[in-house]
Amino acid sequence: MDLKKYIYDIPDFPSPGIIFRDITPLLQNPETFRRTVELLAEKVVDLRPTHVVAIESRGFMFGAPLAYKLGLGFVPVRKEGKLPRESISVSYDLEYGNNTLEIHTDALKPGDRVVIVDDVLATGGTMKATVELCERLGAKVEALLFVIELLALEGRKKLTGKKVISLVQY
Repeated sequence: MDLKKYIYDIPDFPSPGIIFRDITPLLQNPETFRRTVELLAEKVVDLRPTHVVAIESRGFMFGAPLAYKLGLGFVPVRKEGKLPRESISVSYDLEYGNNTLEIHTDALKPGDRVVIVDDVLATGGTMKATVELCERLGAKVEALLFVIELLALEGRKKLTGKKVISLVQY
């Protein structure tokens, strides 16, 4: 199945010169959505993860069904101030400013083996921060999963030493 047929290019969104890759058609089609989750699962099942970690918010769209498909626990990584219990955080730089991500302190423990899911690999900053959170809790990061990878932004360079898997590349 060619997933690119279900990812629409939206020019000049959210600002001029940007081509936004819209995944909502992929999500709206039950066969395509199911196949996307199956493809992600096929890529990591042999790694024998114990948890699926996903990044707010679009990573949740793929992470939760992936965890369900694999019979694993789901761990959300949220933006600052969104988690109700004790958490740890990491801040990272964006092109214009910075951002902070958090994870509950009891979400993972030493010996856990995780795969981390997000919708798009762009610059790699968000994923790098998420890897740091998981590793600070003692988990081993087995793979980084993306539906889309924007090759021109070279996000893999920030993720050296990690297994990076993307289903569609632009």
